[in-house]
Amino acid sequence: MDFDLGPELRMVQQTVRTFVDRELIPVEMQSDVGDAITPERYAEFHRKVREMGLWQFDVPERFGGGGLGLLERCIIQEEIGRTKALPFRHNELFGPTGGAVLYHCQGEQVERFLLPVLRGEQKVCFAQTEPEGGADPAGMRTTAVRDGDDYVINGTKRFITGAARAHFAQVIALTDPEKRAHGGISCIIVPMHTPGVKLVRADHTMMGDEPWEIHFDNVRVPVANRIGEEGAGFRLAQEWLTVNRIKIHGAYPVGIARRALEMAMEYAKVRKTFGQPLSQRQVIQFMLADSAMEIEAARLLVLSTAWQFDQGQDVRDRSYMVKIVCTEMASRVVDRAIQIHGGVGLTTDLPLEYWYRQLRSIRITEGATEVLRWRLARSLLTASPGSDRPAD
Repeated sequence: MDFDLGPELRMVQQTVRTFVDRELIPVEMQSDVGDAITPERYAEFHRKVREMGLWQFDVPERFGGGGLGLLERCIIQEEIGRTKALPFRHNELFGPTGGAVLYHCQGEQVERFLLPVLRGEQKVCFAQTEPEGGADPAGMRTTAVRDGDDYVINGTKRFITGAARAHFAQVIALTDPEKRAHGGISCIIVPMHTPGVKLVRADHTMMGDEPWEIHFDNVRVPVANRIGEEGAGFRLAQEWLTVNRIKIHGAYPVGIARRALEMAMEYAKVRKTFGQPLSQRQVIQFMLADSAMEIEAARLLVLSTAWQFDQGQDVRDRSYMVKIVCTEMASRVVDRAIQIHGGVGLTTDLPLEYWYRQLRSIRITEGATEVLRWRLARSLLTASPGSDRPAD
């Protein structure tokens, strides 16, 4: 692997960094929940993003997007992670995206489901987590039973981000309960206006967003709404999660940590206690040094994993490492930055407390770090010579 990003990628990196510094950071404290950009500002920023050639960079070329590799996408995510101005979830600064699952649409599904999302005409949510099962497919209870040319769906999904504004949901459901994760789970598109779909309640979270609980009561949808083959849903969901763990839970926290360290260093130079700047105190210097080392190690893990993904390698286990290392690293770095800032670090005058809350959340969502450690250990033990597969 060549660790030199090369002139083209460095240019993209610097372009996005300059955009963040000039356009986004100056307005980031105008909101408490990361949506400081008004519709008018979004329209102006969209124009500038198009001029930069980064419109829908996360969308495959065959659907009209930039088709950038995961390494390039991680470089961009790291830079935009440096500002609080953008929503932590559902950021559409670079235009609407479909997500990895929808990119498996075939034939007329492309026009019905994917293209309206990419044109910004419709919204979609991803519904996998349930009250009795999140990262554990064995705990899944939502079923999709075949009845002629339809599926009849029953069950409940919980903590579904964006459900209230979604036009349809990508529902992960059991089509063969006996097989579950081994070919018994499918992904089915369910329009939210379908009879039997009910938004039950919103959960008010410390992050400022409101994920929903959705109940499906004999919801009938055509078999033609299934994405991919029957039984391929769990694989499609894991593909989406793997990319997100590298890009959103890896590169983005690295960007947050970089900015938090920058803020801590700047403040330590000007804040004086007992006649000396904080930066002259060894305990503060050690906090800054530890943060710098941890950021560098995490960043290299993200870039090497993204590069391997682009080479077609299986990086599922490494994606576990990325999420664990980066989310926990960034949490520590932001915590140190708050400590260095003292009382002002606890206020909403700075973005530190906002990042603290968001980072705490992603150590749970889309695979708790404890579950990922367990999965990683199982893979390591299974691959080691002379080892039997460990018990669940």
